Amino acid sequence: MSEATPHQHTVTVPSSIPMVALLGPRDEFLAIVEREFAADVHARGNTITVVGDPAEAALVERLLDELVTMIRTGHGLTAEMVERSIGMLRTETQERPADVLSLNILSNRGRTIRPKTLNQKRYVDAIDKHTVVFGIGPAGTGKTYLAMAKAVQALQAKEVNRIILTRPAVEAGERLGFLPGTLSEKIDPYLRPLYDALHDMLDPETIPKLLTAGTIEVAPLAYMRGRTLNDAFIILDEAQNTSPEQMKMFLTRLGFGSRIVVTGDITQVDLPDGTRSGLRVVREILSDVRDVHFSMLTGHDVVRHKLVGRIVAAYETYEEQRERPSAHEGDALGGQPGPRRQRRP
Repeated sequence: MSEATPHQHTVTVPSSIPMVALLGPRDEFLAIVEREFAADVHARGNTITVVGDPAEAALVERLLDELVTMIRTGHGLTAEMVERSIGMLRTETQERPADVLSLNILSNRGRTIRPKTLNQKRYVDAIDKHTVVFGIGPAGTGKTYLAMAKAVQALQAKEVNRIILTRPAVEAGERLGFLPGTLSEKIDPYLRPLYDALHDMLDPETIPKLLTAGTIEVAPLAYMRGRTLNDAFIILDEAQNTSPEQMKMFLTRLGFGSRIVVTGDITQVDLPDGTRSGLRVVREILSDVRDVHFSMLTGHDVVRHKLVGRIVAAYETYEEQRERPSAHEGDALGGQPGPRRQRRP
C-alpha cells in the first residue's frame, strides 16, 4: 500500500489566545499531539505548521480549532481534555469535543462538574429530555455522579422540590438483619458513596439542614414501597442488585413532576444465586416505551485513573470471549453438547 504524500497545513492561532494555554506547560499538550498523530507539528510564534499524512494533518487542524474554542470559553485545558478531544475526533461523531467538554452541569467551591466523554454528554442530555433514564455501565464511568449533579442542578433551579437517593440494602450476600448495630448504623455503609458525592456538590454545612428538612432523602430501596413521589428527582443506584419485582416497585413510585435515573453495572450483580437482576430484565420490558431511555457507558467512558479504564476494557474482552461458543463445543458424543464448562475462579 503506497503512503500518502505528506501534506502541510499552516494554522494561525488568534493573538488573543496565549500559546502556553494551547501548547501546555513545557509544551505538554504539543507532545501529546505529536505522539497521537502521524504528523510533525511545529510552533513558532502564533503559527503552527503541521506536516504529514493529509487526513492526519487535517485532523490536527480540527483539534487545534476545538482547543482554541475551549480556551475562549474560559476553560483551562488539561492533558486529559486534549487526549479525550483526540479520541472524539477519531470516532468521527457529529458532536464537537468543545461542546462535550465545555458543558457545565454544576459548580461548587471553585470546582465544576461536566461530562468528560461523548457518551457521558449523551447521558446528561438524555436526563434533560426523558422522564426515566437508565445509566448502565462499569465502575468509574460517572453514571451515578453525573445523575446526582443533574439532581442538584434541578433542585437549585427549582425544577423539583426534593432529591431522593436510594440503593438496595443487600450486597455481597449480607442482609441488614444480620449486621450489628442500630438500623442507622446498618444502613449507613450502603449509602455512604451517595453522601460522599453530595459533599462534592453542596456546601457541607447545608447538607444536614437539607436532610433534616427532607429536601434531600437518602434511604434504602425498601423505604420506597407504598409511596408516590411527586416533584422529585429520584436516583436508584446499584440497580443491578434489585430483583425484577423490586425494580417494578421502584419505577411505579413515579409521581407528577418527577424524574427518575436508574444506574447500575450488570457485570457486578451481588444477588443470591438464582435471583435475576431487575436491571438486566428491565431493558427487555421497557426498551420500546416512550419517554424511557437507556444510556450505555463502556470502559472508554471510565474517568478515574487511566489504569481503571484499561482494567475495565480487559474484563469486557474477557467476558466476551467466555460467552462466545467454542468451535469444538458439541463435537463430543456424536454431535451432542459436550460437558458443561466450569467457570474459572
